[in-house]
Amino acid sequence: MSTRIKWTDRSFNFNFPTALFPEMIERLRGVPPRLEEYCRGVSSELLTFKHDGRWSMQENAGHLLDLESLVQQRIEEYVNGAQQLHAADMSNRKTDDANHNETPIEKILSDFRTQRTTTVERLEGLSDENFGRVALHPRLNVEMRLVDLVYFSAEHDDYHLTRISELRRELGLGS
Repeated sequence: MSTRIKWTDRSFNFNFPTALFPEMIERLRGVPPRLEEYCRGVSSELLTFKHDGRWSMQENAGHLLDLESLVQQRIEEYVNGAQQLHAADMSNRKTDDANHNETPIEKILSDFRTQRTTTVERLEGLSDENFGRVALHPRLNVEMRLVDLVYFSAEHDDYHLTRISELRRELGLGS
């Protein structure tokens, strides 16, 4: 498999119509079942295995849970007319400190599903106009619409789901 681009090295083009927000929300809605499928029937030993000192499958799942509160905070910032979005902790201290490998995977998956459902329901309750609101993304240093944030979040989800899939293959679990 080819070398992947690090998340922090990626750039994004937000040049699609705002009216694509329903499809972007649908991508977010689909992550909990995909994550559950990747983890179903996998032993705790394999879920918590750290390959090359990088996060385990379980830590990648926990990281998605950890960042859901940031996504929710940023949605509220758009709704409230903020000019700049809250910055993410690029050191990922929350994930490292959470010790996700010591938490049952069922709890991580359940908590993520609950939080993601909250996010999706909040987005579905917004008017179409909200998805065109703009705020500065601090790390990318670009103005993003709310629809772009939803896309960015879905891309981040896929980045970590892809890593989990890679680990599954490396551990002989299939894709």
